[in-house]
Amino acid sequence: MTVVRAGVVPGQRMAGYVAAGVLMVAVVCAGTVGVFGLHRVFTGLFFGAAVAVGLMLALFGRDGMELTEESIVRRTPWGSSTVAWDRVVAGRFALDEKGRWTLALDLNGGDEPHQELVLLSIPPVVAPIGNAYDMRKREQIGEIRTMLRQRRIPVTILPEIAVALQRHWKVDPPTR
Repeated sequence: MTVVRAGVVPGQRMAGYVAAGVLMVAVVCAGTVGVFGLHRVFTGLFFGAAVAVGLMLALFGRDGMELTEESIVRRTPWGSSTVAWDRVVAGRFALDEKGRWTLALDLNGGDEPHQELVLLSIPPVVAPIGNAYDMRKREQIGEIRTMLRQRRIPVTILPEIAVALQRHWKVDPPTR
């Protein structure tokens, strides 16, 4: 069974995760100082930071989408929902309002007349792969492209995005 992980954490939810991490540092530090005294403030900060990192890794790790053979599963730390593949009308790889390249699926049906699922959002590709982030995003594009081809879902892509992906990352555009 093929499972492709994707998804973009919205800014508000990301800010909430960071706020939860900062709150965790404060709570653990205050607890450590309350039990052991003021001379243990740095110990409290250290353990608070460790707990905060663990909490944020858990929150960010749970947040995302999984594209499976049967459906698309949208997950958040507090729940999940399933979107059937037959609701997917098309995909598009285009610029978003922040100038990033976004790969999104357009859906029909459901509660709203038109919905979209953002699978990937990356900065414009202007050079060959230079780090692990670029390599992972290149792999994700390939995995998503394969999944959409298997499902025969049409994908539109801006020509400048297609050219840059092919030239710099040696990736064929995610079309069928």
